[in-house]
Parts: sequence; C-alpha cells; structure tokens
Amino acid sequence: MSGNPYKGGHEVSCCIKYFIFGFNILFWLLGMALVGIGIWAWSEKGVLSNISSITDLGGLDPVWLFVVVGGVMFILGFAGCIGALRENTFLLKFFSVFLGIIFFLELTAGILAFVFKDWIKDQLNLFINNNIRAYRDDIDLQNLIDFTQEYWECCGAFGVDDWNLNIYFNCTDGNPSREKCGVPFSCCTKDPAEDVINTQCGYDIRAKPDSEQKDYINVKGCVPQFEKWLQDNLTLVAGIFIGVALLQIFGICLAQNLVSDIEAVRASWVPPPLSMRRLPPQSCKKSSAYYS
Repeated sequence: MSGNPYKGGHEVSCCIKYFIFGFNILFWLLGMALVGIGIWAWSEKGVLSNISSITDLGGLDPVWLFVVVGGVMFILGFAGCIGALRENTFLLKFFSVFLGIIFFLELTAGILAFVFKDWIKDQLNLFINNNIRAYRDDIDLQNLIDFTQEYWECCGAFGVDDWNLNIYFNCTDGNPSREKCGVPFSCCTKDPAEDVINTQCGYDIRAKPDSEQKDYINVKGCVPQFEKWLQDNLTLVAGIFIGVALLQIFGICLAQNLVSDIEAVRASWVPPPLSMRRLPPQSCKKSSAYYS
C-alpha cells in the first residue's frame, strides 16, 4: 500500500527557508569576524595573558564594541541559519524571541532618551570625561577619541578646558608633562595645505588667551556638536532607525511563518498502516514467554 504520508497539502516554503538561511549566514560570518578581531586586539594588548586588565581602563575599551556586537550577531546568525536549514523550531523560536528582545530594548532606549534628554546629556558628559581621563591609557580609546574630535570638529565634552581632567594635559604648576596646558592634535583646525598631521599642534595652546585659541583649535565641545549633528541629520538618523526596526520585525515574521509551516507539516503527518510497519525483533526470552 502506497500513499502520501502527509494530509492537507501542508509544506515548508523553500523561499522563506533559504532566505532566512542566506541572510543569517552573513550575520553569522560577520559576527564571527568581529569577535575574532576583538580577541586579536586583546591579545595584541596583552589582555588575554592578564584577564583582570580588562577592567583596569577607566574609560571605554573600544574592543568591547567588537566583542559584544559580534557576539550578538554570531548568536543570532547561528540560531537563524541552522534553525532554517535544519527546520529546527527551537532555534527559530529562540531567534525570534532574541530578535524581539533586542527590538524592545532599542525601542525602550529611544523612548527614554527622548523623555530624559537632560539626564542623557549629563551621562554623555560624564562618559566623555571618564574617557578623557583615560586618553593615554589605551591606544584604541585614544584613536576613538581622536576620530570623534576630528569628525565633529570638537574638543572635550563641553569645551577645551575639559582636558584639564587628564594628567598629561592639565595646567597645574606641578605637571612635568610636555603636553601641559595643551590638547590632542585632533582638536586642531585642519590646514588643507598640510599633507602630514602635526601631532604637536596642540602644545601650550590653552596657555594662550581664549581669543587666540580659536585660530588654532576647535573650541566647541563634542556634546553640543553631537546635538547639532543630530538636528542636521535627523531625517537620516530616523530613517536608519526605522529601517533597522522594520528589518527586525520582518525577520521575526519570517521566522514565525517558517515555524508555523514546520509545525503544520509535522501535525499533518500520517503514520503508515500497521501492516507496513516493521516490528522490532523480539528476544528469545520474550518469544518463549509468549508461547508458554
């Protein structure tokens, strides 16, 4: 006796299955690469040989961004990729829930940032000042601060005097540093005629009157400049956030659709007739007991 073991015509959509697989394998590989870069950066800085040094830095270690973001992408990509390929409902449900939690956290953070704007501004100021203190403690942090100050043409959190928080740049009389009363080169205004960056352009600059400082360095703080950049690029920022949110919702819907298809196919499966089933071989003891 032959026949279709499924009833009702249910089947798993190959388009959805392989779309989820292809999309998530990119996330999986990219997450693996980011984690690898983070581990390599820590090994170059000797963190892996002394794990306690991870918490020694007073500011932000940018390597954490690679490790955390890469780890989340790796977990999501693995669950979505393997879950779709193997039609594993547990991994697909985990993918949907995890993606939903991330979406909820992003939405909550956006609402809180809008409601508590002043508090967020104070926390951002505190965060930048902590990183200013640790500017020379980590080369990755130093590069991140230099990039930020160059990109937004700013210096310090709210002004150039914030660099007094750093032991190398403060203006105290007992400071033996050559960078005393100076600022990092990333605070300097760019001269289009210079092909090579002058890393000493900020030396002694804060010892000059405020009116002269403007001719050599950017005197605006990074927090006001960041606020100005958000206002000027509000449409772009909002578009990016909406696009990411829609992509996450789309991924959740596709995963749930695939789970429903898989469960429908499993529920519609009809076991073969009893006459077609292969009975397991019985032991001699069972056989003798049967005939006794």
